[in-house]
Amino acid sequence: MVTTLVRPRTTAAAAPRAHKAPALRHLGPNWYASVMGTAIIANAGATLPYQLPGQRVACQLVWALSAAALAVLLTARAGHWLYHRDQARAHLLDPAVAPFYGCLSMALLAVGGGTLIVGKDLIGTEAAVAVDAVLFTAGTAIGLLMAVLVPYLMVVRHEVEPRQVTPVWLLPLVAPMVSAALGPLLIPHLPVGQAREAMLLGCYALFGLSLLATLLMLPLILGRLITSGPLPLLLTPTLFLVLGPLGQSTTAANQLADMAPGAIGAPYAGALGAFAVVYGVPVMGFALLWLALAAAMLVRAARGGMGFAMTWWALTFPVGTCVTGAAGLARHTGLTAFAWLAAALFVVLLTAWATAAVHTLRGLHSGRLLRAPR
Repeated sequence: MVTTLVRPRTTAAAAPRAHKAPALRHLGPNWYASVMGTAIIANAGATLPYQLPGQRVACQLVWALSAAALAVLLTARAGHWLYHRDQARAHLLDPAVAPFYGCLSMALLAVGGGTLIVGKDLIGTEAAVAVDAVLFTAGTAIGLLMAVLVPYLMVVRHEVEPRQVTPVWLLPLVAPMVSAALGPLLIPHLPVGQAREAMLLGCYALFGLSLLATLLMLPLILGRLITSGPLPLLLTPTLFLVLGPLGQSTTAANQLADMAPGAIGAPYAGALGAFAVVYGVPVMGFALLWLALAAAMLVRAARGGMGFAMTWWALTFPVGTCVTGAAGLARHTGLTAFAWLAAALFVVLLTAWATAAVHTLRGLHSGRLLRAPR
């Protein structure tokens, strides 16, 4: 894939800072994907239809790990902007990197949601609600900003060609869907009446915003694959990013349906429950189709010599959203098939996470992942 990297001029004041914290210079926003991929383990594992002894405790530990990773990464990225502002601006002006700014929103939201799902067992419900409220507000605001800013930059500043279309372009567009899926967790903690209804309908607005934007982008991605052939080897795992809006929208529809009876009156509450199934089942079917296609392309790339890159984290969070989507459908339909599907996808998620985590730790230890990209 050929990308156009536009580097802005560095000012005289910014130049002397470049020698500080050199390890942070090439720390891009794509690193937030590792936080997302870790947090979804806890969120999905705690909501599976099947629970094994010790499973919730394990989810609590994984949530704590994701929260610690988020804190470290936020600090490191702040240093990146402080000492390497020229590189940070160059990332925004690079069409291959700018979409990853949507990962910041999703990392905040995923950790915030996990705080209310399992973190409350460790820090208490009151503290968990406060933490989630802060992270949800910040994540949603950043997600909405990036959903506008990144497409704007792609239109007026980036120079892109049809061959440069990748599933990475979905990242800033799917962030509002993550808000729609995790926002319902806060509804029971809001005052009865206007506040709950506003939160419910606000989440549906985020649902529609992300869904329609994704529907506009998916034909570009499929068209690029058909007309220009497979993605470069290291970008092949990004094909799994398409599962993100599919699984997350199914999750959102089911989560919102769960909270509708306490937030909005009849006949809407019942209708929203029916919508969760009527929408979720066909979308999950398409998600499984895309999963098979992406897996086939991944096997092809592996045989072609694909090495490790941070793109491997694309195998985690999107698959995790399909786990939570299938678990939601199992709740609302009562079908054992969806429960088994959620469990099978969770095994895939654990395998992908372990693989990406081990290689990431090795890359950090050797320093390879923090070097300038070739």
